[in-house]
Amino acid sequence: MEFNHISVLKEESISGLNIRPDGIYVDCTTGGGGHSLEIAKRLTNGRLICIDKDTDALTKAKEVLKDYLDKITFVNDNFANLTNILAELKIDKVDGILADLGVSSYQIDTAERGFSFMKNARLDMRMNKNQTLDAYKVINEYSEQDLARIMFEYGEERNARQIARKIVKIREKKPIETTFEFRDIIVSSYPPKFQNKPSLCNKAFQAIRIEVNGELDDLKTAVESMINALRSGGRLCIISFHPLEDRIVKNAFKMHSTNCICPPKIPKCVCGHVADVKLITKHPIVPTDNELLSNTRSASSKLRIIEKI
Repeated sequence: MEFNHISVLKEESISGLNIRPDGIYVDCTTGGGGHSLEIAKRLTNGRLICIDKDTDALTKAKEVLKDYLDKITFVNDNFANLTNILAELKIDKVDGILADLGVSSYQIDTAERGFSFMKNARLDMRMNKNQTLDAYKVINEYSEQDLARIMFEYGEERNARQIARKIVKIREKKPIETTFEFRDIIVSSYPPKFQNKPSLCNKAFQAIRIEVNGELDDLKTAVESMINALRSGGRLCIISFHPLEDRIVKNAFKMHSTNCICPPKIPKCVCGHVADVKLITKHPIVPTDNELLSNTRSASSKLRIIEKI
């Protein structure tokens, strides 16, 4: 299994965690183990919990982290279940949490995973290969209205209605089975002058992937769990790649770092809300020019960091 992946904003996120050698840390999206390796290197008698819902990712991570296995616990689960994961491990609070929300290069580049419009395969896109919902079911079973909504909201796809209409028309004759079939539907929904644009299919594919994996719903649940799991002084670093992801993170961080969340027109606070975190990054950290040159997939990444009060 070839698992090539370049960790995004690695130095910035590891620095942001402010790692203590004896602390307890969680990598919620272990992937190929790049971030986890840097955390493990800095631990003496500390502990690292590596979570990923992709079994292939954990298999590779165990190879990458082979010199530090005595410090690491691997968990095959969704990070939205963080509260239960820590409870089962009898861990009350942790000193730092990292979440890299990007799809790994391995998942994109492995044809049979069905993530990429550049490689022909059965429509799949599941990060957790044990779940039943996949891209094939979304494309072939969702209503025209739901398909259009998903592509517009999750992918900001301007031709969402045309693509959805064409999907429904074609699947009346036969199921849409492969990534290339879906790609051709997207391309044919655009005027000829746009059809050779390399990134034409990005938004629709991204939208279906988000729906298949419930990424935005999971994130809303997970951010609250992550904040609650931190001990005083603990850091949370989240790397997002999608505007909707970043908005969820930004809004959660803002709410938790604000003492009063009453509507502006109310003259006196009645909510009683007290901030339980402070913002370490008032504005997101983005990749340097050097990182962009070495890893073009980092282009849309944003890192936000908070510290528990």
